[in-house]
Amino acid sequence: MPFIDSKITVPVSNEKREIIKSRLGEAISLLHKAEAYLMIGFDDNYDLYMSGKKLEKGAYVSVSLFGNAPSDAYNQMTSAICNILAEELGIPSNAVYVTYHGITDWGWNGANF
Repeated sequence: MPFIDSKITVPVSNEKREIIKSRLGEAISLLHKAEAYLMIGFDDNYDLYMSGKKLEKGAYVSVSLFGNAPSDAYNQMTSAICNILAEELGIPSNAVYVTYHGITDWGWNGANF
């Protein structure tokens, strides 16, 4: 039950959303999760500030998942997310924050896991 929520400073076209969605769908396996239950959200043209300055190109990505993954898997996922954003949107890795949130109670389809 992963959810990847992205706040991105640049506009993201529908074409780019599809590409990024597909690439994140592949990358989620790094956290031992399946794309079949993956939900992704995009919030583009978002104002982000780092070190007191507005970022022209930057992103905050929050990854929530049912349970947890090993630290090395999180490292691999961070690398994948940064690579995807750099290649698809020109966002440098040093302007990307990624957080992980392991959740013990997750509801779906009228019940909790």
